[in-house]
Amino acid sequence: MPPSSSRRNAATLPPTHAAPTLPAAPRAILLVKTSSLGDVVHNLPVASDLRRHFPQAQIDWVVEETFADIPRLHPAVRRVIPVALRRWRKRLLQPATWGEIAAARRALRREAYDLVLDTQGLLKSAVLTSQTRLAPHGRRCGHAAESAREPIAARCYDTGYAIPKNVHAVERNRWLAAAACNYPPDLPLDYGLAALPASVPEAWHDGAAYAVLLTATSRDDKLWPEAHWHALIGALAAQGLQCILPAGSAGERSRAERLAATIPAGAARVAPPLSIAELAGLCAGAALVVGVDTGLTHLAAALARPTLALFCASNPQLTGVYTGDPPASPAINLGAAGQPPSAFAVIDAALAMLG
Repeated sequence: MPPSSSRRNAATLPPTHAAPTLPAAPRAILLVKTSSLGDVVHNLPVASDLRRHFPQAQIDWVVEETFADIPRLHPAVRRVIPVALRRWRKRLLQPATWGEIAAARRALRREAYDLVLDTQGLLKSAVLTSQTRLAPHGRRCGHAAESAREPIAARCYDTGYAIPKNVHAVERNRWLAAAACNYPPDLPLDYGLAALPASVPEAWHDGAAYAVLLTATSRDDKLWPEAHWHALIGALAAQGLQCILPAGSAGERSRAERLAATIPAGAARVAPPLSIAELAGLCAGAALVVGVDTGLTHLAAALARPTLALFCASNPQLTGVYTGDPPASPAINLGAAGQPPSAFAVIDAALAMLG
C-alpha cells in the first residue's frame, strides 16, 4: 500500500510496490548508523545495494568516531561524518564539547540530501537524522514506530517503514533501504570489502599461514573458556597455522598473553594494539577467524574469510555472522545463550573449514 499524504506515515513490505519517495535517481544519500561495531558492519550491504541501483549517487555515512574506519573501507562511501555521542555525553559541561557538537551539525548540513536513511532506529540516531539538510523533494526515512528499536525515533522521519523484526539484522537494513528507494531487495549480498588487501606487519609476523583468534569481548558472560581456547590453539598449531590474538585493553592483553604462554613458542602470538582498519587488514589475510560475539568477528565474515562465531550469552539467529542465504562464504555460528559451544565442536568445525 502506498504511503498516505501525511508527512509522517508508515509503509509496509513488499517495497517493490511502495510509492516512490525520492527522485528517480537520487544524487546524494546519507546513511545514519552510528554504532556498535557489529551493527555498522551489518549496514555495509546497504551501501552496496544503493551503489548498484544508483551508480551516480554520492553516499555519505554518519558514524560514531570509534567506528569510522568501517564505512571508510567501503568503496561506495564518499564521505564519513564522525560523531562522538558517547564521549559528548560524559563531557556536556565542557565548552569544547559544544564546539564539537556545533561542528558536527555543520557537517550534517553541508550537503543537501535527497535521502537521509536512519537504519538504526534509536532516538540518538533519529535526532542526528533530524539535523540534516534536505534537497527539494528530499526525505528523511527510517523505521516505523512498530519496527524501530525505540518507537519515539519514528517521529523524526518523514516516512517510516514497518520492517519485520524476525529477519537477520543485515536483511532488515537492506529491506528498509529497498522500501525507502522503491527497489526490490533481491540483489546478492555484498559487504563491499572483497577487494580489501591483507596487511600484516612483517615486524611481528613471519609470513606463515595464520588464524586470527578474537578472544576478547566487552562482556564477561560472552567469553569462551580459556581451556577451550588452549585446545583450539593446539589443534590449529598441529595444522601448521600460527595463531594471532589481537588485544586492546590491558585486561584483553593479559588474557591473550595467558593463552599464548601455554602454547609452544611461536605457535601463538599476541598482536600489538591495532586500529580497526589494521585489524581488517589482518583478518583479510587469515586462513581462518574464530571469535566470540564481538563486532570484529562480524567484520571477518564481511571480509569473506572462513569465520566461526562462538556464542555463549546471546542467540545468533538474528544477529549472528551472516554471509547470505545460502552463504556466499563460509561463516558458522556455534552456541547459544547459556550454551557455549564445546571445544570439540569448535575444533571439528575449524578443521572442516580448513579442509
